[in-house]
Amino acid sequence: MPTVPSTEPSLREAVLDALCLPDPQAKMQAAHALWQRLLALPDEAAREQALAPAQSILAPDDRVLPGRPAQPVLVPPMAVAQRSPFTPEGLAALLHAVCHIEFNAINLALDAVWRFPGMPADFYRDWLLVADEEATHFGLLRDHLQSLGHDYGDFPAHNGLWEMCVKTQHDITARMALVPRTLEARGLDATPLIQARLRKVGTPAALRAVDILDIILRDEVGHVAIGNRWYGWLCERQGLEPLSHYRHLARVHTAPRLRPPFNNEARRAAGFSQAELDYLLSA
Repeated sequence: MPTVPSTEPSLREAVLDALCLPDPQAKMQAAHALWQRLLALPDEAAREQALAPAQSILAPDDRVLPGRPAQPVLVPPMAVAQRSPFTPEGLAALLHAVCHIEFNAINLALDAVWRFPGMPADFYRDWLLVADEEATHFGLLRDHLQSLGHDYGDFPAHNGLWEMCVKTQHDITARMALVPRTLEARGLDATPLIQARLRKVGTPAALRAVDILDIILRDEVGHVAIGNRWYGWLCERQGLEPLSHYRHLARVHTAPRLRPPFNNEARRAAGFSQAELDYLLSA
C-alpha cells in the first residue's frame, strides 16, 4: 500500500503553533512537549533532519505573535509600580514580575526556532532546550504565586523583552546580541540582588522564592552562553569583530544601557570575555 503522507506539522511549524498559543499553561505544556518530541526521535540523523530544514516558515496574517493572555495589562516600564517585598502584596508583585519575564522568555526561545531558517541543527536544539527550561521556570513561579493567593496576570507588566524581539526580527545576529546577551544577561546581574532582599524578608514564602531563583540563575547562565555561542558563530561567519559589532547593534536598536553592579562570575561562566566585561564598565 502507498505511504500516506504525515499531516503532523514539522517541528519548526509546531514551534510557531506553540508561540501563538495565548493560554500560559498551554504554552508551557507545548514547550515541554516540543522538547520531548525532539528527544523521542530515534537517532541523531533524525533529529538533524527534523531541526534544520532550510525553508522559511511564514506566519499567517491572522495569527497574533506572540500569543498572550488578556492579563496582565501591559504598560510602559516606568509605569510598573515598585512595591516592597516586605509586604505580602509586594512579594507577590515581585514574583509576578519575574514570572512575566519567564513567560516572555518562552516566547523568545520559540521565536528563535521558527523565525530563522538555514541555521545548523544545534541552533534549533539549543533554543528548544531553552524554551523547555523557561517553561519550567514559569511553572515554578506561577505555582508559588498561586500558593500566595495570586496568579499570573494579577499585576501590570511591561513588554520590553518582546519589543526587542520585534526590533531584531530581520537580523539573527542582532537577535543573538541584544536578547540573550543583553536583556536576558541582565538577569544574571539582578538575580543575586533580588535574592539578597528576599533573604532579608526571611518568610517561608520569600525563602522559597530564593530557592526558585537559584534554579533560574543556574539555567540562565546556560541560556546566555547559548546566545554568546551563536553570536560568536554568526560574527565569525560574517567576518565581524564581535565587540565592535555589538556596539553598533546596540546603537542601531537603542538597546538599554547596562549599569553595574555586574555579576562577573556568572557572566564569565556564560562566555563573556574580559574585554566585554571591561566594555560594560566603560559604556
